[in-house]
Amino acid sequence: MPRGAALKRAGSGSHLFSEFHIKGVSLRNRIVVSPMCQYAADEGVPNDWHLVHLGARAVGGAALVIAEATAVSPEGRNTPGCTGLWNDAQAEAWAPIARFVQRHGAVPGIQLAHAGRKASANRPWEGDDHIPPGDPRAWDPLGPSPIAYGANLPRVPRAMTKDDILRTQRDFVAAAKRALAAGFEWLELHFAHGYLAQSFLSPVANARTDDYGGSFENRARFLVETLSAVRAIWPEKYPLAIRLGVDDFTKASRPLEESIELVQKLKDHGLDLLDVSLGFNTPDVSGVPWGPSFMAPIAQRIKNEVAIPTAVGWLITEPQQADDIVVEGQADLVMLAHKELDDPHFPYHAAKALGVANPQDVLPPRYAHALKER
Repeated sequence: MPRGAALKRAGSGSHLFSEFHIKGVSLRNRIVVSPMCQYAADEGVPNDWHLVHLGARAVGGAALVIAEATAVSPEGRNTPGCTGLWNDAQAEAWAPIARFVQRHGAVPGIQLAHAGRKASANRPWEGDDHIPPGDPRAWDPLGPSPIAYGANLPRVPRAMTKDDILRTQRDFVAAAKRALAAGFEWLELHFAHGYLAQSFLSPVANARTDDYGGSFENRARFLVETLSAVRAIWPEKYPLAIRLGVDDFTKASRPLEESIELVQKLKDHGLDLLDVSLGFNTPDVSGVPWGPSFMAPIAQRIKNEVAIPTAVGWLITEPQQADDIVVEGQADLVMLAHKELDDPHFPYHAAKALGVANPQDVLPPRYAHALKER
């Protein structure tokens, strides 16, 4: 078991419902509500939709509820409807949401993000494409280099200067401070899915010739510096995680070994847990080996080679499947998105399916009392 993490097995024998302890945080089980963009904010301010969306999953029995990719600056949003933490009004609106999640048994977490060259897009049901430059809702995307993502996101980003890089890293730090003030106890930095940090790491998106491009050391620099800056102000008692796109599964992608080396480097700079995901640096996803739990073996390899706790998602839909991931040591935590949308009470239903004693006890007393078998 990696330093800083501990396991307490449930009396029922279900590993999915064993406690997980990391730093000063205790999770009641291994089920995590993955960050899911809701595109429902106004000027980055969360509202009742976010309270109900995240609060329902806490009430449903998940141990950790992570709020959606939340922009550290206005230009860091994916869409005009994305949440933010670049001002105090946004932090004040997040506070009652974090408080509600915590009061109902889950740890409140938030994911900080910068969309990079994928920014300034329409909501998925409005086209999921770049907003035309002349549209008053649009803004200029940023990236490590003037290389467009392509497909439905054709806009060429403005290549960031070193001043832009420093300003963005300061934005991450300021947003982390606001997240702490709002009551969040778990922080995840979004270094995946073709967004800004992932773009710096990827040679597909990064053609710089300065000390932020070229070699692996240089392409990793933005990620390492950003995490280090956030770690300096994020309390040691609270976990600091990242979601990292460890592979694009394309011929042009970085080798997995490079990602493993990066995770070791980030661990040395204060990373506590890795949320294993895909790169999505290119529209070409033809090589992705889609299938149930397809990322779990990769999570296990990184967990073992770097000796760091891991979380994993992607096509995990059944209780036994989720339990097996923990039993087999592939990951410490199971990230659920689509399944939690489909069934906010998945933890309760999973506890019943896995034979956990008194499965209703994963729910608040108001529900557990009524659902107790008599």
